[in-house]
Parts: sequence; C-alpha cells; structure tokens
Amino acid sequence: MPIAPDILARLHAIVGESHVKTDDDSLKHWGCDWTKVRAPAPSAIVFPVSVDQVQGIVRLANEVKLALVPSGGRTGLSAAAVAAEGEVVVSFDRMNRILEFIPEDRLVRLQPGVVTAQLQAYAEERGLYYPVDFASAGSSQIGGNIGTNAGGIKVIKYGMTRHWVLGLKVVTGKGDVLDLNKGMMKNATGYDLRQLFIGGEGTLGFVVEAMMKLDRAPRDLRVMVLGTPDFASVMKVLAAFQKQLDLTAFEFFSELSTQLVTRHQGVPRPFDAATPFYALLEFEATSDKVVDEAMALFESCVEEGWVVDGVMSQNQTQAKTLWRLREGISETISHYTPYKNDLSVLIHHVPAFIADIDGIVADQYPDFRVVWFGHIGDGNLHLNILKPDDMGKDEFFAKCGSVNTRIFETVARYGGSVSAEHGVGLTKKPYLGYSRSPEELAYMKAVKLVFDPNNVMNPGKVFDL
Repeated sequence: MPIAPDILARLHAIVGESHVKTDDDSLKHWGCDWTKVRAPAPSAIVFPVSVDQVQGIVRLANEVKLALVPSGGRTGLSAAAVAAEGEVVVSFDRMNRILEFIPEDRLVRLQPGVVTAQLQAYAEERGLYYPVDFASAGSSQIGGNIGTNAGGIKVIKYGMTRHWVLGLKVVTGKGDVLDLNKGMMKNATGYDLRQLFIGGEGTLGFVVEAMMKLDRAPRDLRVMVLGTPDFASVMKVLAAFQKQLDLTAFEFFSELSTQLVTRHQGVPRPFDAATPFYALLEFEATSDKVVDEAMALFESCVEEGWVVDGVMSQNQTQAKTLWRLREGISETISHYTPYKNDLSVLIHHVPAFIADIDGIVADQYPDFRVVWFGHIGDGNLHLNILKPDDMGKDEFFAKCGSVNTRIFETVARYGGSVSAEHGVGLTKKPYLGYSRSPEELAYMKAVKLVFDPNNVMNPGKVFDL
C-alpha cells in the first residue's frame, strides 16, 4: 500500500528526504527478518539519526494513526520485525554510535543500532567482555537484542540480555522520552519500567539509547566436545561437570547436525566415532589443576558409559573450530527451509520433556529429518524440522503447524515456554496462551495501552488488542 503523499512529505521533514525510502528493493530489504512466513509489505522505511527524530516520527504516527515497526539487524526468528501490513519501518541503522565509556562502572552508553560484535570488540579493546553471544552477533543490533531479550550460547554463566542492561532511554508509544535507571546497579525507587521494554519487541516504545554493563574478560577458555550414546547421557554429563567446574557454556547437538555442518561448512568432525548426540562445554582453565579436573571428569563419564569419545581444545584455533560445530548449525540448516521451535523448560524436566517431544515428532514426522540442538545448560531446546526436497513450502509449513498444538500442550504440561529466546512476534502469537495465563495476557494488554494508547508501536505483534 503506497504511503500518502502528505505523510511522506512530513516524514521527509523529520529525517530528511534522502533518509526515507519507498522503492521496492528497500521495502523488501528492510521490511523483513530471517523468517519466511510473511511477505514484507511496508509503505516506507525511515532512518532517524537522533532521539528527537524518533520522537517526531512517533508523534506523527499518533496524529495520523500510522503503524510503526522497529528494524535493527533483522536477524529475528519470530517475525517481530516483519512489516506485512503497510506499516512504516523505523530503521536504527544510522543510530549506530557508541556514545560514552564509563570505566569506573564498566558501562557503555550507546545507540540501538550498534552491532553486537561491535560492542564485543569495543569491550575487548578495553580488557573487558560483553558476554551475550550468538551466531548472528555480526549483524544483530543491540536495540533488537534488548527488544527480544536475546539469549545465546553463554546464558548458563552470564544470563540473558536483560542482565546487562543498566539503563534505557526510550520513546514510548505516546511519544514521551523516558530515561530509565540511568546505569545504576542499585535503585530501589519503585517500579523498574526498564524491564518492560526489555523483551517487549517494540510494542511499548522504541529504545533510543542503552547503558550496557561489561564484565571482566574470561581467561584461558577451553572447549570440550563429548559424544554420548543417548540424550539422557547428555544430562548426566551436564550434572557431573557442573558440580565441579564453573561452566561458561554447555550446548548440545545431534549427529544429523554434525553431518550437515561438516558437509556444508567444511568443519572437521571432532573425532572419528559418530554418536547420536554431542555435548559442547566451555570453561576457564585458570590453572593446570582445573584442566586435570576436567580430564578426570571426562574419564569418569567414559567409565559410566555416558561418553563414547571426546576432545579438548589445546589452543584458541582449535576452540573456534569446535565451536563451529555448534554455531554453524543455524546457517547450515537455513538451506533446507527449516520449521523452527524454540522451547524451554526447567532443566529438571528436560529428559522427560524431550522424550515426549521425540515421541510426537516420530509419530507425526516419520519421513522428515529432525535436527535437535540447543543451550541445554539453561533448559533451551531448538527443534528444527527440515523440509523434504519434494514438498512445497506451503504444504510443509501447514503440516508442521498442524502438530504445534500437541507440542505446545506438552510445553504447557511441563510449565515451559513456547519461545525461550526468539520472542513472540507473529509466529508464536497464536500459541502465547500455552505459556501465559488469561490473567497475565489481560495485564500485558493493559500495560500496552498505558504506553501506546493508539496502538501505533509494532501493532499485531505478541498479541492483538
């Protein structure tokens, strides 16, 4: 749907004519994320460079009832950044500066368009560490990470994005600017409104600045990949290692994942033996004693029958190669049009939960290839079903969608989440009731109306009003 000429002229006046795009290529490029479930169809893309410009766009949206969709690195997997209904996309690509470093507090004040890897490199240059990390770190933006409360591969040690956000400046759906928490570690002055915007997917307002906490850099990281005969053994390995070592990561993936990654990305197998599942764990080898403890744990797991074979990195190059076995999965399976589920339950429930889900998958998808991987150390499982070559995309997605009810009923039975780290957006919106009670949803909708009474901020995402 073309944007009205008078509204287009007012957007030009706010951000400059050269920073509003309406050509087809731009609409397609900035109107989507990594999902393929909805075709992008925005009416315009705007590129603000300041808080005042964002505020001007939001106030215009309220005046003329214009729907806005935030756009960062567009690496999301829930269609939260998809503009499919003629919305105006607000891209933060130009708001990409690191504004201030406060060394005494280990704080970085930055704009939302800063790329995750850029913040990681900035921290490293100062002998510090930004630990939120995932495969899309090279293109995802901090504003999007905050909007989805991104997780990734280090959650077992460092937590989700919300653990690292000490201050937010936001433009609410009403067009007000709020400066929330201002970087303080301790602030007991009532409601912490900052937390509502973390994970809010841009439905309450847009993040225009953030104050991000940094940590000390980890020392002498070692990576182990262990092959296990079954999934239950993965959990036993986790318990054994976590009891004695302070793990910075604990991931798992299946043999099919390994076959695909080694084939498509040229990554060598970790060892000759092929096992049904693999555990990848990482820890700080701060002394020879820690390394010896890790090797003793490995040998104990072999004796118990929980581990068939394994390898430990001896240098950073080997560590990066071993990590590619896990981090290369998402990119590799994207060539197969996967249907993704991002689930989580308490670690206590994981063995029984995955057995139940495996039963559903075997019953409903007997001819489909299923790729399991995930951040098992924090209870997060990624279930990926690969489209057969001889099946059309629409038929495939319809088949997968028809089984979601059984999968999410199982999630609800274990008190889990239908979206551990990918957000709700459009793809998980129909299933939100499996993780949130009717009373919770009513409160969430009421909060939305307080901050965004005209429903201009990413409307239709998370839930419908």
